[in-house]
Amino acid sequence: MTSITSRITTPFTAESTAAEVVDGIDLTGRRVVVTGGASGIGVETAKALAGAGAEVTLAVRDAEAGRRTAEEIAAATGSKQVLVARLDLADQASVAAFTAAWDGPLDILVNNAGVMASPETRTPEGWELQFATNHLGHFALATGLHGALAAAGGARVVSVSSSAHLRSPVVFDDIHFRERAYEPWLAYGQSKTANVLFAVEATRRWAGDGITVNALMPGAIRTNLQRHVTDEDLERMRAASGGTSFAWKTPEQGAATSVLVATSPLLDGVGGRYFEDCNEAEENQPGTRRGVAPYALDPEAAALLWHVSVDTLAS
Repeated sequence: MTSITSRITTPFTAESTAAEVVDGIDLTGRRVVVTGGASGIGVETAKALAGAGAEVTLAVRDAEAGRRTAEEIAAATGSKQVLVARLDLADQASVAAFTAAWDGPLDILVNNAGVMASPETRTPEGWELQFATNHLGHFALATGLHGALAAAGGARVVSVSSSAHLRSPVVFDDIHFRERAYEPWLAYGQSKTANVLFAVEATRRWAGDGITVNALMPGAIRTNLQRHVTDEDLERMRAASGGTSFAWKTPEQGAATSVLVATSPLLDGVGGRYFEDCNEAEENQPGTRRGVAPYALDPEAAALLWHVSVDTLAS
């Protein structure tokens, strides 16, 4: 765990928006990929980065929705560099096609897309869908784009996690729920822990290439990500957090921490950390939904997850 003395703090808060965070930062000449860039906080992340001058590629499952979003972002920002490419993170052939088609350096990769609390579903390989999409798909994407990231010099990878990582470490003995009963929130939780562990190990492996990777919790935002979440689920979550209500963020506020991690000069050369509300998080205190679980920053678990991921994708 990062010591408190070196914890990164910024002038921004939970109320800050993506536009406020990137204000004054010039991304002209930078190339960005945002997965899930056609919905939810992905749209606002892409819009803020395009507005700062970056060439932004929306990597999306639905290319038509991507094209509509790209037109809306171009109209809002005046950017003529909002592109669309098809990417289905649950389909390894789609990930491979995307990485093979990428040409030239890549400055910022925002691993934003995800699926939350879905009914039990398996990919053709037999992998549990949330882990396959949220972690393995992004792992294959980032490793496949490693050469492009290294070529950029000072590239950043943004790993969008969640406070749901507090629900579960990665259960290495049964990642894909082949032995234990499937539980949607435990599956989501371990996939979000994997997003943080990826940031830890990727930074360790890639810092020599000038690549840093950080994870973040965007906050509670009502988007299509919650399409499997019922009002009863929300009430149970509210009760579990001591009966306090959720402080819902707007999508513009929800994208702020992603944009901060992607662009802030305060993070130059900094990786392997977890941010929330535009600041580096402190260690989670039991009974709360804030902060980062020590197991999510454990370097041994991060190294093991990397090896398991490589082996899984190779099998």
